[in-house]
Amino acid sequence: MVLERVREIISSQFGIDEDQITEDTDIIDDLGADSLDVMEMMMGLEDEFSLS
Repeated sequence: MVLERVREIISSQFGIDEDQITEDTDIIDDLGADSLDVMEMMMGLEDEFSLS
């Protein structure tokens, strides 16, 4: 499932348990991500799902 794979990618990048990530998780507010973190996450998602 797509959501499960997205959760895996985010948990790996931020070093947190997948159970802490829900559809309502705010990457910046809840995980303390900055703009570089968001860009790295987006690149990981693009690679995983063959997006450009």
